[in-house]
Amino acid sequence: MEQQRKRASVPLLESTSSIGTASMAQTVGNIIVSVVGTGVLGLPFAFRTAGWLAGSIVVLVAGLSSYYCMFLLIQCRRKLASEEESTEMKAYGDLGYKCMGRTGGYLTEFLILIAQVGGSVAYLVFIGQNLSSIFKSHGLTMGSSIFLLVPIEIGLSWIGSLSALAPFSIFADCCNVLAMAIVVKDDIQQLVGSEFSFRDRAAITFNMGGLSYAGGMAVFCFGGFGMTLALESSMKDKSTFPKLLAKTFTGITLMYVLFGFSGYMAYGDQTQDIVILNLPHDWWAVAVQVGLCLGLIFTFPIMIHPIKEIVEGNLDKSKWFQNLLCNSDYSTRIRKFAMYMSRAILVISLALLASYVPGFGIFASLVGSTLCALISFVLPTTFHLILFGGSLHFWQRALDFCILSCGLLFAAYGTYNTLVGI
Repeated sequence: MEQQRKRASVPLLESTSSIGTASMAQTVGNIIVSVVGTGVLGLPFAFRTAGWLAGSIVVLVAGLSSYYCMFLLIQCRRKLASEEESTEMKAYGDLGYKCMGRTGGYLTEFLILIAQVGGSVAYLVFIGQNLSSIFKSHGLTMGSSIFLLVPIEIGLSWIGSLSALAPFSIFADCCNVLAMAIVVKDDIQQLVGSEFSFRDRAAITFNMGGLSYAGGMAVFCFGGFGMTLALESSMKDKSTFPKLLAKTFTGITLMYVLFGFSGYMAYGDQTQDIVILNLPHDWWAVAVQVGLCLGLIFTFPIMIHPIKEIVEGNLDKSKWFQNLLCNSDYSTRIRKFAMYMSRAILVISLALLASYVPGFGIFASLVGSTLCALISFVLPTTFHLILFGGSLHFWQRALDFCILSCGLLFAAYGTYNTLVGI
C-alpha cells in the first residue's frame, strides 16, 4: 500500500513489545515516514481525473476514514490484551486470527503479502518511468529500464543484513521531500508566469471512473496500516497515541490536498501520472529524479523482505526440500543456493509483472482500490464489530457497517473500473 518500504522494515506479522521508548516527537516522525511515500507524487494526476473539488473531498474522506480505522485497530488490540493474561501486544495478523480464527489469520496475512507484492511492483514501475524519461533520447523504454535493474536488485537481495540498507531508506525519504518542494516551487512559477485561468480547471468531472481512480490513489497514499500497532507499542505513553495520530494525520491530509491541488492548477490537462515528469529537464529536476530512483533501488530489498521470508519459510518446510537436504552431504550449501535462487526468481517475477503495467498512476490506483481498501477499511471494521459486538452504540455500529460496506463496494468497483481502463 503506499504503500510500502517503511511497512516492510519491521516484521508485519510478528508481535511487538509492549515496552515503548519513543517520545512524542519520534512517534510523529515515525508516523510520517510510515505513511508518506512516492504515492504522493501521483496526487496531482488524481486531481486532474476527478477535478480539484472532488479530488480534495476524496482525499479528506480517505484521510478521515484511515485515521478512524487505525483507531479501531488500537481499540481491538487493547481489548484483546485486557482479556488475556499475557500482556503481549497483538499484531495485525494476530488480530485476524483472534477475531475470525485460522481463516481470518491466513486471509489477513495473505492480503498483507499481496499488498507487499503490489508495492514492490509499484517501486519498479516508478523507477522505470523516471529512468525512461531521463534517458528518452537514448531510446530507453520503461520495460528495458526495469530489466536493466534486475541484476542489481538480485545482488542486493542477497545481502544478509537489512540494516546495511537503512541509510538508503532515509536518503529516499529526503529525495521525496525535496521532490515535493521542487514541484511546489515549479507550480508557483507556472501559475505566476502563465496566463492561468481558474475556470480552465474542472472542479468535478462527474466521471465515476475518475472519482474511483482518485479514491484509489488517495487510499494508496494513506497506507501504513501494517505499522499502526507497532507505532503505538513503540511509545512511552501509549494513552496519547490516538490524539497524536489524529493531529499528525490532519497535517498529512492537508498537505496532500494542497500538493494535489497546486499540481493540478499548475499543469491542468497536461498533468502526468508522476508529477515530477512535468518538470523541465533542468539539472535540479534530473538530480531529484535520479536521487529518487537510487533511493528506491537500494530500498527495494527492504520492500521485498516480508515476501522473501514467506517464500523461504515455505521452501524450508516443504517435504521434498527436507528430503533433498537429508539425502545430501552438502545440505548447508544446497540450502544457501536455494535461498539465493529463490530470491533471484522472486526479483525476476516482480520485474516481469512490472513490465506489463501501463503506468505508475493506474497501478497505484488499482492497489489502493483493492488491497489497500480491504486492509484499511474492511478488516478493521470487521474486527471491531466482532470483538465489541452488542456493546457498541447504535451510531458506532452504523458507522462501522457504513465503512465496511463502502470499502467492499469501492474495492469491487475500483477494481472493475481500473481493469477496464487498462
